[in-house]
Amino acid sequence: MKLAVWTYEGPPHVGAMRTVTGMQKTHLVLHAPQGDTYADLLFTMIERRNHRPPVTFTTFQARDLGSDTANLFKQACLAAYERYKPELLLVGASCTAELIQDDPGGLAEALGLPIPVVALELPSYQRKENFGADETFFQIVKALATECPKTENITCNLIGPTALGFRHRDDIRELTHLLSQMGIAINAIAPMHASPDDIKRLGAAHFNVLMYPETGETACRWMEKNLNLPFTKTIPIGLHGVSDFIQEIQGLVDCNTPDVAADMRSDWYSASVDSNYLTKKRVFIFGDGTHAMAAARLAQDEMGFQVVGLGCYNREQARPLRAMAKTLDVPALISDDYLEIEDHIKELAPELILGTQMERHIAKRLGIPCAVISAPVHVQDFPARYSPQMGIEGANVIFDTWVHPLVMGLEEHLLHMFRDDFEFNDTAGPSHHSGSHQPAPQPEIPADDQIIWLDSAEKELRKIPFFVRGKARRNTEKFASAKGLYEISIDTLYEAKAHYAQ
Repeated sequence: MKLAVWTYEGPPHVGAMRTVTGMQKTHLVLHAPQGDTYADLLFTMIERRNHRPPVTFTTFQARDLGSDTANLFKQACLAAYERYKPELLLVGASCTAELIQDDPGGLAEALGLPIPVVALELPSYQRKENFGADETFFQIVKALATECPKTENITCNLIGPTALGFRHRDDIRELTHLLSQMGIAINAIAPMHASPDDIKRLGAAHFNVLMYPETGETACRWMEKNLNLPFTKTIPIGLHGVSDFIQEIQGLVDCNTPDVAADMRSDWYSASVDSNYLTKKRVFIFGDGTHAMAAARLAQDEMGFQVVGLGCYNREQARPLRAMAKTLDVPALISDDYLEIEDHIKELAPELILGTQMERHIAKRLGIPCAVISAPVHVQDFPARYSPQMGIEGANVIFDTWVHPLVMGLEEHLLHMFRDDFEFNDTAGPSHHSGSHQPAPQPEIPADDQIIWLDSAEKELRKIPFFVRGKARRNTEKFASAKGLYEISIDTLYEAKAHYAQ
């Protein structure tokens, strides 16, 4: 979700902005130096919102540090209240402004504004973006939500969706439709779309649907304890996930049972001949904990893939992810170091990567098919079309998203296999174009300077599927070095293959 592509999570104040940007009649005053306002671009450029987030920055400069930055903050609070007339004001500091220790909460409280003011304590140097979103929403709920009479009909709250969330907008729509089929209405959606009045009446619902634990679990646990609101633990991603989700809700309230399989267009594929192509495809999965664990279950139980690696970057989800990895008998990787993750992928040599925008970059370098399943994402993962991840239609969307890279990968492999054929070699123009066309030759991973690949061996290497060709090259060179060989022939290539197959 970040503009910079080499970080999985931004600082916690970005999470606070995600929470408040999805809300109504709410404003955030952020004590921040000039330059920290880059976060506006995340919403206007990547999410393509048609208005700026409801955030006022103090934007002090270096020359202001010797003067009264606290007074600058108070002026910004008063100006924001006068201009926007919010019903709830949040105040906090960016990671840089936190070092000044101006106490935004105390300064805002001293102003005596006629609306609730929530001070955000977000330790920027210990925690990250998802914590910021989760903590911000929790503080809002804690400050505003109260016990109130339950609605006459069965209702629930959808908890967790935020601005800049991965398909959150579409997941809301999909779950609303699914719940309506069960005879359950929506009392409130929060923080996305919620106003302060909506937060106040969260307790009127019969239960909460926790859509994204990363951004809503703390608030749900507080509401369960203080408002008598149980919450769902199942994430409704995939056919099995949706079925378990329905069963869990039926354990909470009396409701209808929708026929989920009737609209599941991908379900028939698992029984078809074509599905044999997907069986036992070696898959590496990485993302936020919620989506990574849901993807692992879907890949293993519904698609017939073989999960060879599972990981997440948010340490808050490390314990349940490690538990799932143990049941799958695969290594669990908890890391936000993209270089470590890339090395892990190279070692596993999967045939498909299910990851974030970061893993998409890694996959391009390694020549491995990839599908994005989780934030951080870029603009291409905020499609204009309806494209949920949750619910019945979400299962269909995921099926298309995962299968297409493999199918296109098979096509590319066939082109490589027949590249010496008169129709498909690199010097031939495409058959569907008139005139000549010289495509750029496909780059190969460069060999070690001290080892020479003979032309016949290079030609044979190109017959190996592209997604494991790099590993085959590295293993062969390692084998040749161990044997003291300086030239790699076809015989060397197959001797190395036999050696590593033992």
